[in-house]
Amino acid sequence: PSGAMSGLGPQRDLEEAAALERRRRRDLLRRDRIFNARIRTIGVRAGSTGGRAPCPPGVSRSFEEKAHDMKKNDKFMCLLEERQKNEIRDINRALTEFHKNFQKPETRREFDLNDPQALKKDRPARVSDDDPRCTISGMQKFMGEDLNYDQRMKFQKEQLREWFLQQQKDLKNALADQKLADDLYDKFRIELDRKIMEEQRKEEESRRAVCTATKNFNRIQVAELDHKNELEKAQKMKDDMDEITCLLRGDFLSENPDQAISPWGKHNVLVNRWKGMTQEQLMAIREFQKEQTLEKQRVREQERRRDAEWDKQRLQAARAQLLWERQQQRQNQVQRRDLDAVNAGLSEEQKANSSSLLSQ
Repeated sequence: PSGAMSGLGPQRDLEEAAALERRRRRDLLRRDRIFNARIRTIGVRAGSTGGRAPCPPGVSRSFEEKAHDMKKNDKFMCLLEERQKNEIRDINRALTEFHKNFQKPETRREFDLNDPQALKKDRPARVSDDDPRCTISGMQKFMGEDLNYDQRMKFQKEQLREWFLQQQKDLKNALADQKLADDLYDKFRIELDRKIMEEQRKEEESRRAVCTATKNFNRIQVAELDHKNELEKAQKMKDDMDEITCLLRGDFLSENPDQAISPWGKHNVLVNRWKGMTQEQLMAIREFQKEQTLEKQRVREQERRRDAEWDKQRLQAARAQLLWERQQQRQNQVQRRDLDAVNAGLSEEQKANSSSLLSQ
């Protein structure tokens, strides 16, 4: 019974911590969903009119009001968050004070197992069967050996009943406190949601007004731009027709040869007005090209003859080198045979000398 009672407190603390964590995650997800910047930044940006015209005064005033409302909402949310933090801090402080005042270590039923002064307070292990220090874990009194078995069992049952009633009472109080906290939190969230929805409704109305004013302004700008484009198109067509008429009647398309003569002399030609060479000039150029072709053929023939002469000389030199190498090989073979014969004679002579020395 003491183990079951001691494990109830940590289990309840874990359950309360898990409930607080779930509520915190739910609040974070809800706040991210409500204050999502990608959803709230929809509308007309002041100053971004595409270079056409400045933003109307109504739109600028609407943007200023929207910025003021956003600042007010941010301040309101900061106050709510600060209030919630203060409430959580007060709850934690009260919980700490409760643990400090009503859950001291010496009030626990198992404190006798962890008392640092146990050895100083200890007395003889057993004085009698009625000694309250003879607990089950004392190893001094076993089942069937005590004289007050009936009284002990009755006391234990009563103790278990008291513990059970105390646990039920604690659980009921904890559930009541939890329900009260949840109710207060739900009321707070409902009020906060109502205010947020009201702010969103006002912001939506403001956004619709800004969109209407922007559409009207854009419609006027488009009409003015269309009229301006039509005027520019008509003027461009007139300028193009005048340019075409001037070109058709000018000297360039009529190919007047006098227009290419430079003011500095007849031999100077204006390139941007020159239409081409005469037949005499073309014939002179072709004759000069033929002479250049014949000269290139003559030079290539001379180079071919010179290369053939060089190839012939290199072939003769290679042949002479090959004959000289063959002659050297034959001379080396003759010298090698003469040297082998001399070595063989010396070997025979050495063997004969060695035999004569052995016989002596």
